[in-house]
Amino acid sequence: MSNSLRGKLPLLLTFCLFTSLLPASGSVLCPAIANNNYLANRDYGRDGSAGTSGRSGRDGRDGQNQTIVIDGSSVNLDLSGQNGDDGEDGENGYRPDCGYQPEKGNRDIHAADGVAGGNGGKGGNGGNGGSLTAYYTNLADLRKILVRATPGEGGRGGRGGNGTSGCNCRRRSWEVETCKGTPGSSDYKCTKKRYRCHDGRDGSNGSDGSDGRTGRLGVLSIVNSKEPLAAETPSINLSIAELTGKQFPLSKNKWNLRTGATSLLAPGSMVADEYREFAQRLEESFQIVWQEKQPSQSFGNQPVTVTLNDSKQVEVTFAEDLWVDGNSKSENNLTTYTVNHAILKQDVTRLAIAEFAGAGENLNLKIVDLAAKSDVLQTKFRVKFRARDNFGGFSDYKTVYTGDVPSEFVTRDYNRFILALGKLKIPEDALSPGTNVDIEVIATRSLGERSAKQTINWQSAIRKPK
Repeated sequence: MSNSLRGKLPLLLTFCLFTSLLPASGSVLCPAIANNNYLANRDYGRDGSAGTSGRSGRDGRDGQNQTIVIDGSSVNLDLSGQNGDDGEDGENGYRPDCGYQPEKGNRDIHAADGVAGGNGGKGGNGGNGGSLTAYYTNLADLRKILVRATPGEGGRGGRGGNGTSGCNCRRRSWEVETCKGTPGSSDYKCTKKRYRCHDGRDGSNGSDGSDGRTGRLGVLSIVNSKEPLAAETPSINLSIAELTGKQFPLSKNKWNLRTGATSLLAPGSMVADEYREFAQRLEESFQIVWQEKQPSQSFGNQPVTVTLNDSKQVEVTFAEDLWVDGNSKSENNLTTYTVNHAILKQDVTRLAIAEFAGAGENLNLKIVDLAAKSDVLQTKFRVKFRARDNFGGFSDYKTVYTGDVPSEFVTRDYNRFILALGKLKIPEDALSPGTNVDIEVIATRSLGERSAKQTINWQSAIRKPK
């Protein structure tokens, strides 16, 4: 019992004895006599603290990559990757302080809970074996080269720490009697209620860390030459403005993939079975020819990636935000890519309703292209037409037509489209003046292989023609 509570008990006990001598006019409660209601206002004990998780192991270093020129001498190379470190074990949880259980009380109580153990750290990954590039003139000389390019083993994961048990109740249940009224009188009644103590929950064990991955065997590359291969530039990434009007050289060393690497080397060698054999040097120049009416500088820093592949073809990839219509031509080791049209993606879907006019078979919906790109883009329309009379609510709209708008019912005047809705198979009463309509137009716009959809909604009443 705390010193502060021990000091208060004599005063509380004196007060209760004094009040028992007074005439009773109601219920008399004396919590100090119970000796434990002060403690019963809280659960007892103190939870432990969780164990700290273990740190992950470091990855093993890769083996050294090496290039050699074979002259018939014996060579012993160790290009092995290092093992990854083991992960640390998680700490065990710290036991809770169970303290002393109150003997009684007027509420259910819970003992302190156990806590979880820390998780084990992940094992480090093993390093990869180093790669070997060998220049030779006599393939048989490779049999004098012993190479060990083994991968490092992954480190073991740390073990999870043990969780701690929760505190157990020393007394599982008890009854507390509460009385109201004046003892000896007819209004004096006592009731009993049973309360319980619940054991603390056990903490869970920490999870074991995963083992690290084993690295990869090193790769052998062979070149039938004593001259080192020239540096290659297989790809460039520049803005469209930087590329326009200039020639850029591309180069690539082409390799054939073969199997049976260890059969080329000295017995006991450890490398990946698949090896690379130099086939040829590919070189090609590239140039963009700009024929779009807007200058290339107006497209800002839109990036373009140009790549020379193993078939000596140049692949051009534009950014997602830039739509390009163009064609490529290769002649005399020069690939030219002609940009006929270029449009920013944000300008593709800038259609808006311009006018809704007419009635009956002359009902038209006019749509304007705010970006003024309709002479370049292909545009198709699909319409959902719903109608209701003047007295209905929004929920009373009925769909009377859903389908594509045939090209003969679409007129384009520069950047303005006229959709002849009255020519579609829509009931006459849905086209008459005074009818409220809800129209959904889905426009599909495309350039080359790219396309985008824009949905336009319009609500209005069909008016009488002037």
